[in-house]
Amino acid sequence: MDRSDSHTTVAYLFDPLCGWCYAAASALARLQATPGVHVQLAPTGLFAGAGARPMDAQFAAYAWSNDQRIEKLTGQPFTPAYRDRILGAAAGRFDSGPATLALTAVAQTAPERELDVLHALQCARYVDGRDTADAQVLADVLTALGLADAAAMVLAPGAALHRATAERVAKAQATMHAVGARGVPQLVATGQGGALRLIGGDALLGPHESLLAQVLAG
Repeated sequence: MDRSDSHTTVAYLFDPLCGWCYAAASALARLQATPGVHVQLAPTGLFAGAGARPMDAQFAAYAWSNDQRIEKLTGQPFTPAYRDRILGAAAGRFDSGPATLALTAVAQTAPERELDVLHALQCARYVDGRDTADAQVLADVLTALGLADAAAMVLAPGAALHRATAERVAKAQATMHAVGARGVPQLVATGQGGALRLIGGDALLGPHESLLAQVLAG
């Protein structure tokens, strides 16, 4: 059967502040460009709400060590600007809530751009050293991408946007629970009849042909 004749929806379980999710960006872009495959972003809220925390020196050191490991294994850059301005920021916070809110704003105004925006936010943080927990930074990134409507929503988020974000996170967490997923990134493919299949995050860091085979297996 030709791949273009089939249709597979893949939920991408992620968090905007997950370094391994940043490492998987190119794999997600290739997957999204594959005919017959629909990538649906599913933010888990892992580092938002109760999962957020102050960026103290101990946590910053832990994060930088982990990020250096990711860079060594995958080649994705984590720059000195990120280390100094984000990890080294006085009174900084490790909180993915604002970025998750911004992505929901994009999902509501330009859904076809959401994965591109996620990657842009990752690059803004890890390469440019810009704080994506700051609403103004998020709005500036969105504006630069031509997404003025989403930028306006981020600067003045209403109850509806907060509610939609909470619903997305709850749905992603329910999906994680349904397939027994732990941590992010993970993929969950929906096949014929609505059956869910968990595809481990390791597949996102391996050969693209192997990832695609797993996605299309159902």
